[in-house]
Amino acid sequence: MNRVAGVLRRTFGIVREHVGTDHVGNTYYQIPEQKTWTGRLVRARRMVVAANVTEYEYVEGSIPMEWDSWIRGRRKEPPSVEELLKNQSYRDNIKIKAREVEEKDLILQAKEYEDGLVTTPAKTLAKGHAASTDFGKQEISEDPSSTANTFQPGSWLPKK
Repeated sequence: MNRVAGVLRRTFGIVREHVGTDHVGNTYYQIPEQKTWTGRLVRARRMVVAANVTEYEYVEGSIPMEWDSWIRGRRKEPPSVEELLKNQSYRDNIKIKAREVEEKDLILQAKEYEDGLVTTPAKTLAKGHAASTDFGKQEISEDPSSTANTFQPGSWLPKK
C-alpha cells in the first residue's frame, strides 16, 4: 500500500493528510515523508490552514497551544478533542481561582488599612522627572530668599 501511495504522490504532486480541525476553524495537515521522482527524500512537514486567511485578522491565540506544539514538532501525536476540552476547563478554573484570590487580597488590604496595620502610600512631593535640573526644588515664590551660593535665576519674582 505504501508503494502505491508513493507512486500516486509522485504522479500527482504532494498529498497532504488531514489531521484535525480546532474550535476556531483552523485545519491541520501533515505532509508525510516522501521521495521525489528523482529519488530525493523530502522530509515530513506539518501545516495549518488558518480560518482567517488575511494577516490583519490574526489575533494572538488563534491557534490553540496544543496544536501549536504539534505544528512545531514538540509533540508527536496531534491533540485529541478530550485533551483540548480538559485543558480549556483547567485554564478556566485557574482564571476563576485567580480572580477569587485577587478579591480576597483586596479585602485583606482594605481591612489592614482600616486597622492601621499598613499606612497609606506616601504622596510624592517632587514634581517632574528626576533627570531634570529643577527636580525636588521649591516652586517660584514671591517671598525673597537668601541667594548666597545657591542662586537660581528665576527663583524669586517681585510682588505685583
